Amino acid sequence: MSGAGGTTAARQATGAGDIPVDTPRVPAREAAESELSKPMYHENDPNILQRGLNHFWDWVAGVFDAAVSAAPGGPAGLAVLALILIGLAAALWWQLGTPQRSSRTPDALFESDGPRSAAQHRAAAEAHAAALRWTEAVQERMRAIVRSLEERALLDPRPGRTADEAATEAGRALPGHATRLRSAARDFDDVTYGGRTAGQPTYLALRTLDTELDEAKPVLPGASRGAAG
Repeated sequence: MSGAGGTTAARQATGAGDIPVDTPRVPAREAAESELSKPMYHENDPNILQRGLNHFWDWVAGVFDAAVSAAPGGPAGLAVLALILIGLAAALWWQLGTPQRSSRTPDALFESDGPRSAAQHRAAAEAHAAALRWTEAVQERMRAIVRSLEERALLDPRPGRTADEAATEAGRALPGHATRLRSAARDFDDVTYGGRTAGQPTYLALRTLDTELDEAKPVLPGASRGAAG
């Protein structure tokens, strides 16, 4: 009697608390996900920026590992390839950057804001002169002189040409004005790079030279020899 009763009591006790609950798998997973989504479990998680940086560095590490495995010689070979690529990039930058840097030398006659005609330079010079800005007027009048000679094909257009170079080259085609051209070039250099302030007489001298050059006839190469013969 007592044995049967003890067995029955044991079964009841087991059924009350020791038999595991058989919960279905899907609801259990959903319950776990719902529990883990609570803010208390994510207080120390990295923010969005940190997660993004972590993903980025993981990607960089993956690319590096792949490059190391593909490069001949492993890490040493990859280092050699990187140095070669850096050298090629530097050479390309130098070649593409040099024309832009050298298109205007420090003492170039024309500025790098695009070509302007002789008439435009003359108009700018007169505007500066009317405002008594003699330094700017001298600069623009010298540019007008050189641009006019280029428009008449007495000088070849050449970026980066200095005032001295233009005066020397123009003096060969217009020898009667060579001395005044060199003087005009010196005046331009003095006010542009030498810190000197121009005055009205300097500007008027350049304006007179500009007018005379516009009417001057060039001396063609070999003309004197032909006349002598």
